[in-house]
Amino acid sequence: MWAHLLSNNSFLCKKKEYVCACKKNEGSTAYNTVKYPVTVLLNNTEMKRINEYKKLMSIAGEIDLKELKTNYRNLVKEWHPDKFRDNDEKAAEAEEMSRQIIDAYHFLVSIAPETIEKNKEEYLQTTNTSAIVDYQHKSLLLEITFLDGSCYEYFGVPKMVFTKLNNSDKQLRFAKRNIFNSYLYRKSKKEQAA
Repeated sequence: MWAHLLSNNSFLCKKKEYVCACKKNEGSTAYNTVKYPVTVLLNNTEMKRINEYKKLMSIAGEIDLKELKTNYRNLVKEWHPDKFRDNDEKAAEAEEMSRQIIDAYHFLVSIAPETIEKNKEEYLQTTNTSAIVDYQHKSLLLEITFLDGSCYEYFGVPKMVFTKLNNSDKQLRFAKRNIFNSYLYRKSKKEQAA
């Protein structure tokens, strides 16, 4: 268990399956406590990326694939580069917006609860039976490649956890206990088998 002091007499306390956000009541010694699943703790960069994508796609709250697909189609129709002439000043803007819309759609689909639930069996099969071949950590993003060629990105993984993974004698066991079910993840790519 760990605790992190925040501003305004509040702190975060991580337990195995949830995080408690506690804030001190004014004029009192009591704290209000709210429990959050561990997977909702993301750093500001990842939350900013997710929120920007959700804002672009006009998604409020939890990601619903049906709503996301409808909004995606409407945005693509509105910003399709072929809709503008080559010499039009909006053509370059439409090209950039089109790329952002496509990137946002694919990213949000990959982290949507429906997608994670749909692919859970494959994910569990990979994480339980396949060895870790390679891993990289950059700015709280941990990318793990497995022996079966699957590659998953885990968001919000601190440098300390990565260092412990790196120094562990049994990396797969460490990852099963501390990473696989503790962080928001998405399947990033499937590498070709050699």
